[in-house]
Amino acid sequence: MALSRPRADVAGRVIAAMAGPDARLRDDQATAVAALSEPAARVLVVQATGWGKSAVYWAATAIRRSEGAGPTLVVSPLLSLMRDQVAAAARAGLRAATVNSSNVEEWSATEAALRGGDLDVLLVSPERLANPGFGRRVLDGLAGNLGLLVIDEAHAVSDWGHDFRPDYRRVSDVLQRLNPETPVLATTATANARVTEDVAAQLGESTLVLRGALARASLELSVVDRLSPLERYAWVVDHLPRLTGSGIVYTLTVSDAERLAAAVREVHGDAVPVAAYTGQLEAATRHELEDALRDNRLKALVATSALGMGYDKPDLGFVVHVGAPPSPVSYYQQVGRAGRAIEHAHAVLLPSEADSGVWDYFATATIPRPDQVERVLAVVPQGEAASVAAVEAQSGIRRGRVELMLKQLAVDGVVERVEGGWTATGSPWTYDAEHYDGIVGVRRREADIMRAYTRGERCLMQLLQESLDDPTAEPCGRCSVCRGQLPEALAGAASPETVAAVTRLLRGQVHVVEPRKMWPGGAFGARGRIAAEEMPATGRALVFADAPEWRDTVAAIFSHDDVAPEEVKDAAVRQLATWKNDWPSRPEVVVDLPAAGFPRLAADVADHLASVGRLGRSTLAVGPGPGADEVREMGSAEEAALWRDRLSVADAESVSGRSVLLVVDATSSLWPVTVASALLRRAGAAVVLPLVLHRRP
Repeated sequence: MALSRPRADVAGRVIAAMAGPDARLRDDQATAVAALSEPAARVLVVQATGWGKSAVYWAATAIRRSEGAGPTLVVSPLLSLMRDQVAAAARAGLRAATVNSSNVEEWSATEAALRGGDLDVLLVSPERLANPGFGRRVLDGLAGNLGLLVIDEAHAVSDWGHDFRPDYRRVSDVLQRLNPETPVLATTATANARVTEDVAAQLGESTLVLRGALARASLELSVVDRLSPLERYAWVVDHLPRLTGSGIVYTLTVSDAERLAAAVREVHGDAVPVAAYTGQLEAATRHELEDALRDNRLKALVATSALGMGYDKPDLGFVVHVGAPPSPVSYYQQVGRAGRAIEHAHAVLLPSEADSGVWDYFATATIPRPDQVERVLAVVPQGEAASVAAVEAQSGIRRGRVELMLKQLAVDGVVERVEGGWTATGSPWTYDAEHYDGIVGVRRREADIMRAYTRGERCLMQLLQESLDDPTAEPCGRCSVCRGQLPEALAGAASPETVAAVTRLLRGQVHVVEPRKMWPGGAFGARGRIAAEEMPATGRALVFADAPEWRDTVAAIFSHDDVAPEEVKDAAVRQLATWKNDWPSRPEVVVDLPAAGFPRLAADVADHLASVGRLGRSTLAVGPGPGADEVREMGSAEEAALWRDRLSVADAESVSGRSVLLVVDATSSLWPVTVASALLRRAGAAVVLPLVLHRRP
């Protein structure tokens, strides 16, 4: 299929505006554009990052609009991608806007412009597609007048894709509501054969699949192995100044991103400017950081996967991973940010044995549990709306899990999101064990591929290509396996001085524990604000999440219950010394709380602090209860009720009128801290200062 002369002229003007006067559509790009210029077309493009997939839909949009068709709707996964795409559309001479969580104040004007025909392109997130208000206001009006539907990062439409994102799978609902004459384009760089077949099947039998080679000649892949989690931090600190250009350092967790950025700043200061980038930042802050990296005002963003699909900096010189993602698909996608418009870029992986625990979690994290689904369905009414908070309180399942299950059940047609919450449709739900077992099996095989990658069993680029079923896979001749050594810029271990400096810095950081403000309702009974006279003061955590500087110590002290090592007791004393200026009043008595089931550990630290500070000692009575793993599965209301029923103040006279230092072994939810503090305050404690030895993720 070829473009007619008039259509080729329109496409040529778009490409020249985007990429320069000499730019031309490549053969596969021209084939896709020509197909999408016809009614009812279905096209799936699977091409490497940097191939120019967006050029296809801008050219197709320009052609469709020039012939009187309605606007294009682009479904995009991340805000950074939307911002880049709005700017790219403007360069192509198209009027584009986005509706997302960061620009609520612009929604009305954008929707009015869309209705008035003043927009060529609207970009939305998959979450927005699933919003009933957006569907009523926008999608219903577009259904018969949509010129083109674009599904970017389309591997997520398939639950065989690596991130199993239920909101994205709702795109199939939009397809069914479309005028069948509306062309549809799906694009991705990260789909293996199975995902490609699944997405193509969802688009329709006549889908044109354009799949190219996925090797990236500009990328030099390397694995720097046999580093401890702390040594990985120090390696980044030492080697970051040696890497050419600017880039991204990916971490697996938010805390890793924040702490590694702090370590680089501590050692190098303004000489190596970096910043942490996570999904917890405000949208405006994320935009500022993206622009700072794009303008080379930062050496690197230390980021979670929140900076992933769609971030466009063509001259990105390196991508370093501190910890391996759970799948080669994720890894290929993230390293694909680098080297898009330069001849050479480093893609460096710093794996650790600790990564396997993260992989095991992700393998099953999104798989619904039948018992939990039944508990959720039992409290979702038919014919009226229930909020997520109400479902959490009544089912006893944690909110994040409830939200995920409701979205999955909506894909299956069992519940429906309506204005005000969720309602049951009356359709039955059955657990498709074979299907979900298949998904878990795929994820575990992907983890095995990442293990082979970290071991350097064969060419790294070839292994990534094979994992994506690329038939052109062959040894690249550039990676650290093919060359048999690391590039000069990556060679050498971190210096002992840097390891020591990073350890001191991280162990000296303050981790604030903010008190909970609300009682959960549900099984707990009371719902509403916690009275000021029952709340603890702002607390501190000695170890936060999976802190690398404490990893070996945490593994040892929580492997069995025993007295605390001296380094933990000394660190607790230092924590109090740095905290004292923020105390409402100096502690007078120490109370221990073995919330995670380590009474000797909690009591030993409490005894030590009481001795050093010449403080009184008291205890809480802890009744029998389930194991820590079972408690961590409970919803807020259920766990809060458990601690209310298990705890009592052993000696009210010892705490009455006094300031209490509450030493807690470990918690993730803070409900044992919240409930214990309320009990102590009711017993007469003037202040409760929580010190959590390990604030778990």
